[in-house]
Amino acid sequence: MAVHLVIIVAIGARVLMKRRPPGSSAAWLLSVVLLPYAGAVLYLFIGERPLGKRRARKALEMRGQVERWVATLAERSRDAPTPMSARWSSIRRLADGAVGLPVLGGNRFQLLDGAELILRSLIDDVDAARHFCLLEFYIWNPGGTADEVGEALIRAVARGVKCRVLLDAVGSKDFLRSRWPERFRDAGVELHSALPASALRAAFRRVDLRLHRKIAVIDGHVAYTGSLNLVDPRCFKQGAGVGEWVDAMARIKGPAVEALAGLFAWDWAMESGAPLAELIEQIDVPMQITEGAAEVQMVPSGPGYEGNGIMQVLLSAVYAAREELILTTPYFVPDESLVAALQAAAQRGVKVRLIVPARVDSFLVRHASRAYFSDLLRAGVEILQFDAGLLHTKSVVVDRELALFGTLNLDLRSFLLNFEVTLIVYDATFAETVAALAAGYAERAKPLNLQAWDRRPISQRLTDNLVQIMSPLL
Repeated sequence: MAVHLVIIVAIGARVLMKRRPPGSSAAWLLSVVLLPYAGAVLYLFIGERPLGKRRARKALEMRGQVERWVATLAERSRDAPTPMSARWSSIRRLADGAVGLPVLGGNRFQLLDGAELILRSLIDDVDAARHFCLLEFYIWNPGGTADEVGEALIRAVARGVKCRVLLDAVGSKDFLRSRWPERFRDAGVELHSALPASALRAAFRRVDLRLHRKIAVIDGHVAYTGSLNLVDPRCFKQGAGVGEWVDAMARIKGPAVEALAGLFAWDWAMESGAPLAELIEQIDVPMQITEGAAEVQMVPSGPGYEGNGIMQVLLSAVYAAREELILTTPYFVPDESLVAALQAAAQRGVKVRLIVPARVDSFLVRHASRAYFSDLLRAGVEILQFDAGLLHTKSVVVDRELALFGTLNLDLRSFLLNFEVTLIVYDATFAETVAALAAGYAERAKPLNLQAWDRRPISQRLTDNLVQIMSPLL
């Protein structure tokens, strides 16, 4: 008991010194008190977000190079048309202050719905590549059409195209253990894994910090980002009981392509040790100003980004809504500030529609998510459960004028632990397209009824509420 008391005091002091949100601090204190020793071990492994001294030192060394590149990016984009509505200027300034990336005009967006269409489009672009192909994904799962992307990269290298692939070490572990890495090495495709995890590394830094971005850049002229990993849904997690994953990606032309290429260069330099300046020089191409009118701001996020800028941007967008707010996310475990913002929006007359999957591949997330539904329904938020697979698209549309689109889930893991990328698109045409996509999801979803929801079995409500208490630890 004396040892347990010492542990409680020591871990408790550490938790309080970190000044976390009250809910997170209370959850950790409760776990340390109720789970002797186990709670302390859990906190030591995942309670904080250390990236490791080497990684922090490397990031600091590259900061000056990144600032110079951002300055040139802003300078060269001045000729791009930027007639952005003054209504969104506060969000623009907030995002600019968070990461320092400017709004880039002159972009054209194509929204691609469904894995087969997305993968075929990517294969076609890789087959047309003349200079370089940069691919960065959380998951590459062998099998089906995803294998054809690998074959396209091998063909590209054979004709002199430089191809680089960066994959998360945990999310893509099946691919990294398959025959593909050897095939890539033999062909000349450069492959690196990001954030390797092992029992030894767990003693020095968190191993659940993941590279969750999905980015493809071809020749600096076209780029992709969105929710789709390099997976064929027909071959991916078929035994999970959630159906096939449903995804969307944006195919982009214009100055935003260079911003995504620069983010890839940063991540590649962090993981491979290659000089960032050389990487930026290798991907330097004349900025492509298209006939498109979409204005875009890229917001990378994750551990090491100060101030949790993406959460501030999201909250600002929710509070800016006047008529309609449409959100799609596979994993919904928000913090109290986001819950309050959604409730306030609905109560002031905004039509708030939240579309989530009926089934997800995580027991904890499923129950933690459901615990928020009653409060949101009472405030007037419309919640629909998509029942035609695991809806994996991540999007927010505000008044059909502004869209947030990318890799960010509306859960605490994405806000705090994962390296993500979100595009803020100041363009009514793209916002309308994303809203139409969400409307298609809504047609295959079942709306929740507050009275029926509150009549669900007591055992379910107790489980939901118990898991919700621990949601700050998820």
